[in-house]
Amino acid sequence: MKYKCLRQGLAYNGPPENSDPKDSYLIPRNIMAEPDYIEDDNPELIRPQKLINPVKTSRNHQDLHRELLMNQKRGLAPQNKPELQKVMEKRKRDQVIKQKEEEAQKKKSDLEIELLKRQQKLEQLELEKQKLQEEQENAPEFVKVKGNLRRTGQEVTQAQES
Repeated sequence: MKYKCLRQGLAYNGPPENSDPKDSYLIPRNIMAEPDYIEDDNPELIRPQKLINPVKTSRNHQDLHRELLMNQKRGLAPQNKPELQKVMEKRKRDQVIKQKEEEAQKKKSDLEIELLKRQQKLEQLELEKQKLQEEQENAPEFVKVKGNLRRTGQEVTQAQES
């Protein structure tokens, strides 16, 4: 009797003073059938257990939930960050990315370093050639003629010597 009352959420005040077996219909009873696993008579029955939610048990979820609760208590909304704080966080992220790229460049092999040096030298030579061509194209006509005369004069002297 005591167990049934507690299970149904009723307070148990002891047996009724005038407890007759005939008055047992006055005792409030649960309309639903009682499950078999409540009684400890049969140890072979498998008792149901609450399923575990893997999302809620994950550490990341718990940390995020805790942080959200703390922010809610303080009155801070996660999306309402000041603009200055957003800018500072973006700068910090960019700085971290830049540091990682620099570390990756430092870890380059000797072959890669040598290839980069050769590539830079070739680029410098190409730039110098372009500058010379632009200077020759932009030079006045008499300078071009003078250069041609010098070349032909040198060719003539070399031909006479040989």
